[in-house]
Amino acid sequence: MAKAKVTFTLDEATVSRLKLAARRLDKPQSQVVREAIQDYSERIGRLSESERLRLLEIFDRLVPKIPARAVSEVDREIHSLRRARRAGGRRSGRRAR
Repeated sequence: MAKAKVTFTLDEATVSRLKLAARRLDKPQSQVVREAIQDYSERIGRLSESERLRLLEIFDRLVPKIPARAVSEVDREIHSLRRARRAGGRRSGRRAR
């Protein structure tokens, strides 16, 4: 793996945490930083626990509001919509431009 030397400015609290983590893990500080960045980048795009719970709450609130309909009724409506689309959609008195 090619390595690049970089310079960052960190606050004292972060530097203290980095040094403590490196001592506890018995690893160089640069390795702790590499592993922390790897871990962080893998979590990007995932939901946090609070986001997950919020979405589950919304789901639980909305699902009961879905009207119960017979499959045959839904199939008839879909068929009707498709037929209307193939025929040019709904006809109104106005012409499309």
